[in-house]
Amino acid sequence: MTRSLVTGATGYIGGRLVPELLDAGHDVRVLVRDEGKARAHAWADDVEIAVGDAGKPDDVAKAVADVDVVYYLLHSIGTGAGFADTEQETAALFAEASEKAGVTRIVYLGGMIPQDEELSEHLKSRAQVGDVLLESAVPATVLQAGVVIGSGSASFEMLRYLTERLPVMVTPRWVRSRIQPIAIRDVLRYLVGSASMPADVNRRFDIGGPDVLTYFDMMQRYAKVAGLPRRRVLPVPVLSPWLSSHWVGLITPVPASLARPLVESLRNTVVAQDHDIAQHVPDPPDGLIGYERSVQLALTKIQDLDVPTRWSSASTPGAPSEPLPSDPDWSGGSLYKDERTREVDASPEALWSVIEGIGGHNGWYSWNLAWTIRGLLDRMVGGPGLRRGRRDSRDLVVGDALDFWRVEATDDRSFLRLRAEMKLPGLAWLELQVGSTDGGTTTFHHRALFHPRGLLGHLYWWAILPFHGIVFGGMQRNIARAAEQADQSRERRR
Repeated sequence: MTRSLVTGATGYIGGRLVPELLDAGHDVRVLVRDEGKARAHAWADDVEIAVGDAGKPDDVAKAVADVDVVYYLLHSIGTGAGFADTEQETAALFAEASEKAGVTRIVYLGGMIPQDEELSEHLKSRAQVGDVLLESAVPATVLQAGVVIGSGSASFEMLRYLTERLPVMVTPRWVRSRIQPIAIRDVLRYLVGSASMPADVNRRFDIGGPDVLTYFDMMQRYAKVAGLPRRRVLPVPVLSPWLSSHWVGLITPVPASLARPLVESLRNTVVAQDHDIAQHVPDPPDGLIGYERSVQLALTKIQDLDVPTRWSSASTPGAPSEPLPSDPDWSGGSLYKDERTREVDASPEALWSVIEGIGGHNGWYSWNLAWTIRGLLDRMVGGPGLRRGRRDSRDLVVGDALDFWRVEATDDRSFLRLRAEMKLPGLAWLELQVGSTDGGTTTFHHRALFHPRGLLGHLYWWAILPFHGIVFGGMQRNIARAAEQADQSRERRR
């Protein structure tokens, strides 16, 4: 049995690779910083969970111990200046630890590297990470993919929202760049198959689907599959990557910080130079999945609410890792609180159902205009805004992105803690809790917490405090009312 370590297991690719490896008979260990996020996956009980930091030698050494294959799926895309150095240092750390542990292969997923073109910073860093792994003493398989088409991928979400929301659009010249997209199912098949390559294989492999298109072609074909009219695209030469990324950030759920490296990479030609991968991972009998079929599969997953991972499954780059607000040894200085409790004439189950359904299309149950403006302002400064929505319309698990929040804890259908990932001068949490009294009354406890960073953080709290009664008071009141109405409707149906 092959023993495999998957890094980035709570991210978009890693979260889907783990069950594929299990189905292929692998014994799987995952390295995660947050065990709770791993436990939220259906495969959690079938893997060994190693909790640690990929940047700490001791944690990495423990993670790769007694492992045959390391799947290196880490990246620092969107973290700002210096991300390339971080990526190379982390890759070198894993390569050295893998050699000492006797690992037989490292498998890395990067991006296609065009010949004789100036690379974007993102693609250049991916190429450098590949070099680090290939130069190590451990045989490496470096898979270089084009644009990945699958429900929930950042590239697909960007394509989807641009096409659906803008029947007429002004775009940069990169819409004419040649691209070889690949379906997520084929990416996963290549990743699994790479584990069994012979020991003398130590090289890069380009992986792409059967179609070579321009981004313009991809948008038009997406529109056709989705039943939309043909899109009108007007390329212009003056839209810089910086402007393009903010434009993409306003139109799509992908924040500007992540959109920029994706947009910059689109100026490069990403077409496979060979198909040598088929010598080791043969094509399936019915061939690789074509672009239009991959779009159909992705849209079906979205419509069926069956999207196991999304680009937002991974924490927003730079997300805080400070202590929780409930920690007794909290040492972060000031911690502002806004607490509210009310009795609700509804069952705990009805109240929890409403709480667990907040955000996304259901909204936040108070002053929708204020939430919309706050989300727009967040996107204008590079934050996620409200367009990330929800992974599932009914269910929340630890690690889920929820508009500009992240689910940090949820327990026994009675407690939900969200950590803010919007741009703030500090750290913020929102806690919603269902309780009961001795008399059997349902209680709804609502707590907003803010740990300011510097003078600006303190000024921010006092500036927004007057609006808490409208926003949080209204939110609590309207959630309670929705639960009461749901209970009354249920009683009438009986």
